[in-house]
Amino acid sequence: MTTSIEKYMVTEVVSFAPDDDIIHAMRVLLEGHLSGGPVLDSDGQMVGVLSQKDCLAIVYNTAYHQDWGGQVEQYMSREVEHIDADCSILDAAEKFMHSSFRRFPVLRDGQLIGQISRHDIMRALDETYLRDAL
Repeated sequence: MTTSIEKYMVTEVVSFAPDDDIIHAMRVLLEGHLSGGPVLDSDGQMVGVLSQKDCLAIVYNTAYHQDWGGQVEQYMSREVEHIDADCSILDAAEKFMHSSFRRFPVLRDGQLIGQISRHDIMRALDETYLRDAL
């Protein structure tokens, strides 16, 4: 039995635009206890991800260089890994095992439709393969 990740992914994802204010975006991540969020252009295409790691550059530049602010596109990661919506739980688990990322954007036909995390995959594996085995 192959189960798609769609049943387990989060569909309400905090996202940013490339021209959003970086300080505001950083505060959204901090206040929401989020590790990051996708960056979408005006057509809804994902053009990057803004992560807490990316935001460390903001704090560094502010603290040492008195360089205040900027836009999300100046700090976001442009090389983005994602998972296709029709990916199986097992394939997604394998991708997580070979990656340091804690979550991946989920795309269908190039459009962001959700986000899946390690926790989501563990829950899916438990429900699908382990729950009845014990």
